[in-house]
Amino acid sequence: MQIPVVNGIYADTSPDFRTSYPVNMVPVPKATGLSQGYLRIADGVVSIGSGPGIMRGQIEWDGTIYAVMGTKFGSIDSAGTFTTIGDVGSGGTVSMSYGFTYLAITSGGRLYLYDKTTLAQNTDVHLGTALCVVWVAGYYMTTDGENLVVTELNDPFAVSDLKYGSSEVSPDAVVSVINLRNEIYAVNRNTIEIFTNIGGDLFPFQRVNGSQVHKGACGTFCATIYNDAIAFLGSGVNEPPGVYMTANGSIKKISTREIDAILTGYNEAELAEAVVETRLDLGNDTLVIHLPDHTLCFDAAAGEAIGHPVWYSLSSSTTGTGPFTARHFVYCYDRWNVGSHVTSNIGRLDRSTHTHWGDPVMWQFGLPIIYNEGRGGIIHELELACLTGDAPLGQSVSVWTEYSLNGVDWSQPRFASIGRQGDRSHRVRWFRQGAIRNWRVQRFSGSSDAGLSVARLEARLEPLAW
Repeated sequence: MQIPVVNGIYADTSPDFRTSYPVNMVPVPKATGLSQGYLRIADGVVSIGSGPGIMRGQIEWDGTIYAVMGTKFGSIDSAGTFTTIGDVGSGGTVSMSYGFTYLAITSGGRLYLYDKTTLAQNTDVHLGTALCVVWVAGYYMTTDGENLVVTELNDPFAVSDLKYGSSEVSPDAVVSVINLRNEIYAVNRNTIEIFTNIGGDLFPFQRVNGSQVHKGACGTFCATIYNDAIAFLGSGVNEPPGVYMTANGSIKKISTREIDAILTGYNEAELAEAVVETRLDLGNDTLVIHLPDHTLCFDAAAGEAIGHPVWYSLSSSTTGTGPFTARHFVYCYDRWNVGSHVTSNIGRLDRSTHTHWGDPVMWQFGLPIIYNEGRGGIIHELELACLTGDAPLGQSVSVWTEYSLNGVDWSQPRFASIGRQGDRSHRVRWFRQGAIRNWRVQRFSGSSDAGLSVARLEARLEPLAW
């Protein structure tokens, strides 16, 4: 019996069947002869330096990474060395955008501009609170939660209160502005409006009538550009939160019932602090949603190939629960660069290791229900068809499996060796795995030392007559 490994099933006490998505295992659509897709262990995170505080945001500008760590703004070179340029004060996640001359940074509601020589704050009284910033058609645009504010074309330190714009389809607050194809998406809490540049002496952008979306984002960093569209965590009026994509007035929901159930476990204030970002790498178009104690990942390309939405989780814990501590993906210096949101570590993603900041983490994936049409059966053998041989030098590493007859209570783990480093023909098998009387679900786990890719599970089952 061949059993797919992309998603699994478990149950809660509601009672309700729930989907278990892989943790630290990335679904990859690829016909291997063993299956139409496989799970590979997620990239590790390698520390290459440290900064003056936690990573609050970073961006690549003219071949150099610029970042805000703690209260300091500075550059990060290819060796991971942080060089302080100036101070931007305290606050949460920062927004960055650049034009031809200046890099703009919002920090704690303040707007700063850097021209590769001087870092200075825009102190114009008409600016107000700058929640985020984008550069569009020569203007730096911010929002204070109510107005769309642009700087003067010839002076980014000057703001005129005669050039305020507004998003008025709904009275909900503006939480973010995003530039997509030289159009401004005013992302509100329950709606999204699109503005295009028309010039003129007053506010130079005009609303595109008919392109409004009646759903919006929970917070300033809950929306981002993804696959030539805006992906966001949010909802409409009188709706629970979900994950959506929108472009040109059309909208598509990409969150599944399971993702929606996870999101309802957070209150509005917690969701407003979420950070949504993207990473496009080796055919995986990944949307990453950093929640307070969970990191969810969606892969549009894999979903199109497999035929159903592909989600998985990243975690920096040894139990498989908890968030991914690396954030703010920036591709520069021929690699993916990240920073920690809990320590001052500067790092990079590395496919040759699977630890996070030098510490082991756990991976896990589950299986669909094994039912055998109600006849039951005896499971003589389970075998993972996988790539092995990536264990640490001189060590024999084990993975383990557990089963549940009700989706809630799990058996004691049973261990199997994946062999030593270089042992690429090792077979990962479990024998005498008990009986199925009604139905059963299985899950598999391991540490980051057990680096492997899994294509399918093969079960040798003897049917019973009852």
